[in-house]
Amino acid sequence: MRRALTLFVSLALAGGVTAAVPATASAQGRAVIPLSHPRWAVPQAKVADAAPSSKLNFRVYLTMRDQAGAEAAAQAVSDPSSKTYQQYLSTDQVRNQFAADDSTVSAVRDWLAGSGFAIGEVPSNKAYVEATGTTDQVEKAFSVELAKYKVEGQTLRAADKELSVPTALAADVLGVVGVDQATNLLQPSHTDGTPNDVPPSDGFRNAPPCSTYYGEKTDTTDPAYGGKNLPYAPCGYTPSQLRSAYGVDKAGANGSGATVAIVDAFASPTLYADAAEYAKRNDPSNPLKKSQFSEKIFPTNPDMEPPDQCDAAGWYGEQTLDVEAVHAMAPGANILYVGASDCQDASLDESLNWIVAGHKADIVSNSYGDAGEDIPASEVRVWNQIALQAVLEGIGVYFSSGDSGDEAANLGHPSADFPASDPWVTAVGGTSLAVGKDGRQIFETGWETGKSTLTNGAYVPGPPGAFTSGAGGGTSVLFDQPFYQRGVVPDALSTQNQHGKAKGRVVPDVSAVADPNTGFLIGQTQTFPDGVYYDQYRIGGTSLASPVIAGVMAVSDSLSHSRHGFINPLAYQVASRTPAINDVRHVDGAVQRVDYANLVDASGGLITSARTFDYPSLSIHTTAGYDNVTGLGSPNGRAFLALP
Repeated sequence: MRRALTLFVSLALAGGVTAAVPATASAQGRAVIPLSHPRWAVPQAKVADAAPSSKLNFRVYLTMRDQAGAEAAAQAVSDPSSKTYQQYLSTDQVRNQFAADDSTVSAVRDWLAGSGFAIGEVPSNKAYVEATGTTDQVEKAFSVELAKYKVEGQTLRAADKELSVPTALAADVLGVVGVDQATNLLQPSHTDGTPNDVPPSDGFRNAPPCSTYYGEKTDTTDPAYGGKNLPYAPCGYTPSQLRSAYGVDKAGANGSGATVAIVDAFASPTLYADAAEYAKRNDPSNPLKKSQFSEKIFPTNPDMEPPDQCDAAGWYGEQTLDVEAVHAMAPGANILYVGASDCQDASLDESLNWIVAGHKADIVSNSYGDAGEDIPASEVRVWNQIALQAVLEGIGVYFSSGDSGDEAANLGHPSADFPASDPWVTAVGGTSLAVGKDGRQIFETGWETGKSTLTNGAYVPGPPGAFTSGAGGGTSVLFDQPFYQRGVVPDALSTQNQHGKAKGRVVPDVSAVADPNTGFLIGQTQTFPDGVYYDQYRIGGTSLASPVIAGVMAVSDSLSHSRHGFINPLAYQVASRTPAINDVRHVDGAVQRVDYANLVDASGGLITSARTFDYPSLSIHTTAGYDNVTGLGSPNGRAFLALP
């Protein structure tokens, strides 16, 4: 069970970001990097020592020259009340004003080389120095012992204590990423509603009956659920239905001129072909042109440990969903897919930093996260610094809020998920969405699903069923309340999980369709019993909501001929004063869903279940005004798209 890192509260600033904490002195001229040791790496969880000759690739991240100045500048360029609102810095300006200087880079690089490591990349923003070496070299350089530990069903590498560096480098080291495998706990955040939670390597199809729009078909043959005959779940909304539901179809813009980057692990070999085929079948007037799509794939190092902890097939489904959802909402936008070499050694942060360092896109969608916030503090500071630089450059970074509700079932206590809880990113929650025959919204409510399976003529358990999945949300224990949430987020939410009079960052910020029972139709090449080929199925999760919002923002940027960058300060200011954001509220209801028992056809039988909306028995709830399931709410057509 992962525990909340309550010690992180001492690292938070009033502005709502994790501070760069200097290393603390220790014996023999060394300094400890505070909280650089995963809390799950305890003796009783140890499985084996790490092999001394195994090779590791890691990065030593460098402290910014002026952390406070960077935070002040980030607030100024993103706050509509500031005189310098949207006066973003160039990549050169960020580097020249805030990045580590050449002497710092040289000092860290020389120490690593002198310790026997092969020196790798130093990115253009001087965020880190990359190095490769053996387990034995790492242990000597950082004065630790590496071992394998059992955590959350995985066996992950970690040090036995806090890392340390020479005292002379203490002020320059922000954190070290890759020595431990804590970021293996970052997983794709999508669900198709099957027991496997992610699209399996084998094929998956939705069973009929299902509806082409909400309410088209009603189940009148099975027993009523809670005294009501339920509508069958939609077969999966198409691009035109989602554009219509969120008013994007009447925007007068289609995302042209904007670039949306998508960060995931690995790279599906059929990603573009699947997305192009999907558009051809389901949105023929908006083909995905080859000129609109590009990829940056980080190569896997063959000398590193194999990525045996990573579900590549699950990530393939994630990539497919992300690309097809962005194109569905913003068919004129360019899409840049950035594939991390794997989900080990924090390759995902390397991918995000590559985008930010070169300003490769104006919008970045990230559909993955940790179940909770149990990430070493030094790695949290790394992610936070990358997000901060994105804000300075006018890049909007979006993260899924998670698919396990309040996480209490997984962790034993409620928790927000990281990196969505970082205050310099936009956390995207999820909704259940009913789209009518005319393409308009019938209703939208918070996504928290209860499931009751029809068994021997009765629904088990009875209404509202058992919780299966839902949008993540809650109050962070890592970050203080950011400036933009003050006066908007109720104290009853911001004071949860806090000490004394402290207030924390609450997740999410905005929301969009995520419920797999009112989900999106996607197309993907899969392995079926009769071969490998393209097919289509319905999917959901906040990894649907994140690219949907990213696509909406691309259209908004296209409409205004400008970059909105970090949208949170603007969104919180306009939410209560304008109709730009639809206040999502609780709606009672359910749909009837039929699934193939074997996931592909009726030969193994059918499973019928009722899926309720906005399951009530969690610690997070959909309410009027800001809430910790849907945040401020969802985009409301042109009123949102036309935001300055």
